[in-house]
Amino acid sequence: MKVLKFGGTSVGSIENIKRVKELITDGDKKIVVLSAMSGTTNVLVEISDLIKNKLVDQAVETIENLHAKYNDVIDELFETSEIKQEVGNYIDKVFELLTTFTSKKHNELLYNRIVSQGELLSTFMFTKYLNQEGVNARLLPALGFMRIDKANDPDDFYIKQNLQRIIDEALPAEIYITQGFICLDAVGNIANLQRGGSDYTATIIGAVVDADEVQIWTDIDGMHNNDPRCVENTHAISNLSFDEAAELAYFGAKILHPQTVMPAREANIPVRLKNTMDPGSYGTLISQEYEGEGIKAIAAKDGITAIKIKSARMLQAHGFLKKVFEIFEKYETSIDMITTSEIAVSLTIDDASNLPSIVEELEKFSMVEVDNNQSIICLVGHSVVRHHETHRLFKVLQDISVRMISYGGSNNNISLLVNTNDKITALKRLNSYVFEFATT
Repeated sequence: MKVLKFGGTSVGSIENIKRVKELITDGDKKIVVLSAMSGTTNVLVEISDLIKNKLVDQAVETIENLHAKYNDVIDELFETSEIKQEVGNYIDKVFELLTTFTSKKHNELLYNRIVSQGELLSTFMFTKYLNQEGVNARLLPALGFMRIDKANDPDDFYIKQNLQRIIDEALPAEIYITQGFICLDAVGNIANLQRGGSDYTATIIGAVVDADEVQIWTDIDGMHNNDPRCVENTHAISNLSFDEAAELAYFGAKILHPQTVMPAREANIPVRLKNTMDPGSYGTLISQEYEGEGIKAIAAKDGITAIKIKSARMLQAHGFLKKVFEIFEKYETSIDMITTSEIAVSLTIDDASNLPSIVEELEKFSMVEVDNNQSIICLVGHSVVRHHETHRLFKVLQDISVRMISYGGSNNNISLLVNTNDKITALKRLNSYVFEFATT
């Protein structure tokens, strides 16, 4: 069995929905994970914000406008009055529920309930469309089996037991459809796996059912060797190892959710990235295998804050770093990069929500400098640290201020911290040196 995930763009129009139907109806049994239709989650987040800010009339108007768009899809996608009525009734109930939320007190649980509706809408509609087209498809409700524990990690035992139970209770089907992104938390409330979490859903399910392969279908033909939004003439990488893909996903390659690789790597299930708009393209295959050495890809992560912690007390003080790390642990703030000298520590974070409190505690025993608007540029490839040509890349950045370098912490990753204003220039120069000059 294979597990296929389709993103919002893949089911974002009538044409694309029909294209996905053709891709999955090849006679093989599979589980299909769907995101919300493109644009829906953004609108649902907007509705949540309007409710939070007590702008009820605007929230109701936004709900009505989104409802109208779904009614247009129903009219075009479904053929008979009976099935239009059935799907329309379901859609009406979802939007009636959203309207009732406008009178409720806003909190995290309400937010989660609001944003979950996108996946519920897309999967119900798509399942009914497949049934209309004569495909033996069944809907598997993700809220019946997908759960995270108190640490926000997948509850594998619960997922496996309940997914198998739901499959056994359902009528036999060629294709099972389920929602990505949404789940229950440890106490049974609706939660989610964060933006892009449908990828994560797919690999969690793939590991649980011991799938032959997990396929992530988007609107781009695999993971590229640089950011195509910043650099021209990038190309898809045909093969990556799990470690290489994990580094790229975490440090800015938007095509893949950062945690996606973990369940597949643990279960040794290959993950293939494919383009819905160009299904004949090879895409990117992610597996245990390494192919070649040296830099394969470059990614960049924005929204980084650099913190320099300086203290003479640090010199030969074995407990200093422990004290620093305990503060970040206290405020549940993860660290991306870290470098040290005899009397200073520099580190980066990508979540500055608790920065004032962190700085306040650090200043009790050190001097603290904070630099905002930073970007991490990550160069990834098998054994890049040991590759004999790697050191040359620093020459092309000699007039760009590099705030920090992480070199040697991983054999597969070199990370540079630069001012965000210099990011595009740095990406282009590195791209020219690594991928253009090297091949001429």
